Amino acid sequence: MRRRLAAATLLAMLASGCSSISTNSADWTPRPLDVAQLRVLATSDADGFRLRTQGGDRGFLTGVNLGPTLPLHHPRAGHATDRAHFRRWIAEMGDLGIRSVRVYDLLPAGFYAELLEHNRRHPSDPIYLVQGVYLPDESHVDAARTLYDENVDRAFARAITDTSAAVHGDRAGYDADVSPWLAAWIIGMEWDPEAVQRTDETNREAPASSGHYFRATADATPTERWLAKHLDTLAAAEAKRGTSVPIAFVNWSTTDPLRHPAEPLENEDLVAIDARNIRPTTRWPGGTFASFHAYPYFPDFLRHEPGHFAGYLGRLRDHFAGTMPVLITEFGVPSSLGSAHDGPDGVDNGGHSEREAMRIDADLMRTMSELGLGGAFVFSWIDEWFKPTWNTARHQVDQRRQFWHDPLTTEQWFGLIATDPQPLPDASTDQTFADGPVKYVHVRADASWVHIDVSFRNQTPVDFVLEADVIPGADSADYRVVVSGSQARAQVRAALDPIRLDTTERPYRPDAAEPWHTYALLTNRANHRSGHEAPAEFDVVGNLQHGSTWTRRDNTVSFKLPWSMLGLADPSSRTALGEGEPAELVQIPGITFTLAVGGERVAHAFTWEPWNFTEYRERRKDGLAVLTDAMRELAR
Repeated sequence: MRRRLAAATLLAMLASGCSSISTNSADWTPRPLDVAQLRVLATSDADGFRLRTQGGDRGFLTGVNLGPTLPLHHPRAGHATDRAHFRRWIAEMGDLGIRSVRVYDLLPAGFYAELLEHNRRHPSDPIYLVQGVYLPDESHVDAARTLYDENVDRAFARAITDTSAAVHGDRAGYDADVSPWLAAWIIGMEWDPEAVQRTDETNREAPASSGHYFRATADATPTERWLAKHLDTLAAAEAKRGTSVPIAFVNWSTTDPLRHPAEPLENEDLVAIDARNIRPTTRWPGGTFASFHAYPYFPDFLRHEPGHFAGYLGRLRDHFAGTMPVLITEFGVPSSLGSAHDGPDGVDNGGHSEREAMRIDADLMRTMSELGLGGAFVFSWIDEWFKPTWNTARHQVDQRRQFWHDPLTTEQWFGLIATDPQPLPDASTDQTFADGPVKYVHVRADASWVHIDVSFRNQTPVDFVLEADVIPGADSADYRVVVSGSQARAQVRAALDPIRLDTTERPYRPDAAEPWHTYALLTNRANHRSGHEAPAEFDVVGNLQHGSTWTRRDNTVSFKLPWSMLGLADPSSRTALGEGEPAELVQIPGITFTLAVGGERVAHAFTWEPWNFTEYRERRKDGLAVLTDAMRELAR
């Protein structure tokens, strides 16, 4: 039987710094306290976050976020992840020394069953759970609706109680009780600022939440009162099962409680949600914390913050000092070819190699520890194919985005684990030429890239052009790669430049009047807000990097081009991005590649079968050890 302690005894122990009954700091076996018949594994208050283990109190919790589905699947279609995937992933997290995993919503029962089995097999080095509850009804973001709408409110309350039951193995279909390793709860989503503003303005008379375990202060906004009520609902469900751990709600930089006068976009500093206005009562020993999704490159105010990202995190810490710790529960940089936003100090939203991304994540995590924050959870465990990004979403077929892995879409490349598409079995063609400068062409493809190998009869010419005819009936090539010495530039015919879809600014780029545009992504729209005159910004991803997207050796040149850089809105259905605004979607039979060398031209027709499934291989990203070493070090 567990030893029971009064609340006063708990507080005295915590105040005195009592932290361990073991001399082995590597022992992560849970060591909960019993307070007023509640099992208290972790606490969070003005003194910080503390997870109680046999090896001591862990005051900086490191972990990884685990997303909702697999490549080739969309979460809206239901969970595709089976128990075998969870078994393999949890085992690999354990091998890497990852001590905690955060999930955004209730996962299939197999996840909890495998977590339970893993922790039973590894009692001194288990993986702790940070459980989330997402809003099942997101209609509050629609015009004229709010968080107080009956459907939204009831659905969220029901999801909270159902998820609590599932985590305790007390729900139909869920019989694995993982609560002995439950470190915290984080409920909610990244709140839409206009929906929050509408909620606050429409529900000014909403009564203050005065729950048994959580209460809103007199300064709380209607949104904060609504959150307090749902935090109390969760605490009540947990207390019913004899558990108390820290409970928090999701927040992000867009709705943080700080003011950012240098922010050029009004919506990014429109409203504030402040966790200080929601307090646990003395009946809830687990406490609360401020949970933030925070990235070093967005919003733009981070460019103007003293100290940039580290300075911003320090301001967050200071804002909550004396009440609760700050945990950065989502952060990271992607290893995508493309970028979606420029950040200070070269920490952009994309354009990083795998090794660079892992190093940056490790550096950011160390910065959070040095600043005295309570934890850091990197996003995410595995690359997610279904994710859109603002500067490529209008270039794609939304309903089929999950069937391919776009190197230009940054949101798809945050994983610690890569999901490398395997070659499409029916997408490989080759052609030998009897005479002329080109001897051999081989084209093959996977769900991310088109690979083009060209062998020349003699030494590789200094200058040549690889053209791609994509849209049937066009008078000229649609895309091309111009090679000149050591330079290679991927270009798009002006009428097909997808940047036209991402901004109303005209001209939409400096060379808009030219017939060919070097392929680029819009990373920041031009801003003309009073006091913030700034031109549009671009990632000229068409300047191909030798050794990465093209190589030149002796008499051979190889290209590795994203489908999107060849104008495919969805290669899995052979759909290309046509002209117009919005763009016409064009069904194509394939792509004709033409090599123009001097005055000679040779053509090669390439086609492939549409697909709804393709093989992929999971792989630890290059440089991952740098990040996991940091996680192990900081967790100690």
